[in-house]
Amino acid sequence: MTGAELPLAVTMGEPAGVGGEISLMAWRDRDKTQDRPMPPFFMLDDPGRLAALADRIGFDAPVREISAPEDAWDVFRDALPVLPVKLPAEVEPGTLNPANGAAVIQSIDRAVELVYDGRAAAVVTNPIHKAALYAAGFKHPGHTEYLAELAGIDTAPIMLLACPQLRVVPVTIHLALAEAIIALKTEDIIHAGRVTAATLTSDFGIDRPRLVVSGLNPHAGEAGHMGDEEIRIIAPAVEQLKSDGMDVRGPAAADTMFHERARATYDAAICMYHDQALIPIKTIDFDGGVNVTAGLPFIRASPDHGTALDIAGAGTANPDSLIAALRLADDMARRRADFNARRAIA
Repeated sequence: MTGAELPLAVTMGEPAGVGGEISLMAWRDRDKTQDRPMPPFFMLDDPGRLAALADRIGFDAPVREISAPEDAWDVFRDALPVLPVKLPAEVEPGTLNPANGAAVIQSIDRAVELVYDGRAAAVVTNPIHKAALYAAGFKHPGHTEYLAELAGIDTAPIMLLACPQLRVVPVTIHLALAEAIIALKTEDIIHAGRVTAATLTSDFGIDRPRLVVSGLNPHAGEAGHMGDEEIRIIAPAVEQLKSDGMDVRGPAAADTMFHERARATYDAAICMYHDQALIPIKTIDFDGGVNVTAGLPFIRASPDHGTALDIAGAGTANPDSLIAALRLADDMARRRADFNARRAIA
């Protein structure tokens, strides 16, 4: 099989959260497709946990343990394939149990390993709960940073959020706003722009990406009258990206960047801090947004929501973001395979 024909590896996520049930829903709704079948995927999870969860919430979603990713193709039509990662403690939906933290981390590690081994097309991660993982040795602010470490990347990871109407990248990620302003650096904006443009080309099929870079302050600083970060930090990054030959503009006023006509003028927006990027995309498509880690040597996508402990086990979670992540991961894997094949010929 080529990379584009391999199944997707889906991680367990926080077992007390909604990851299990939205995964069961995604399999259950595999034939309720938009324009093509659901790409085959397998879970790295505890088969007994998922089977019990399906019974609890009354889902017609049989679970079948597999011994290798390659088995997923034959199983997927009739059951949800699960490559076992055993949980040491019983799971009660909505109730965190740090005893299961090591298994959650193992699920992520194994998914990445299988992609590196050429046995899975991409990693799709269910939401984790970091507080429940710290006792198991997890020391990272989130998935994005941990996956960058697994990949051996020594530069800052890039979090790209995507929906059909918008793609955004926050330059600073999991920092308090006051800390994000202090941490903002020209070189980090340049890095975000370069990685984003490369990812749009290799994984989204956009030959010449158009980027817009936001300002930090209201009205992009009003020529220094409401802050000088645009002059000192952001504009030099924009000029460097232009010197690289990229189609980029900014600093742009963030309050006018995200309406429909503005969005038609660019392929991705580089934003200065977490909420500046995430508020518009979650407003536009709360249920369908996908979190992508750009710049990795493998494809990673994830639902753009958390563990939702308050509704876990009720069968009422919305699987749309996971379904969108599965479809986008499959599309990205196919485009990257085509991109690499063309580059090899050239």
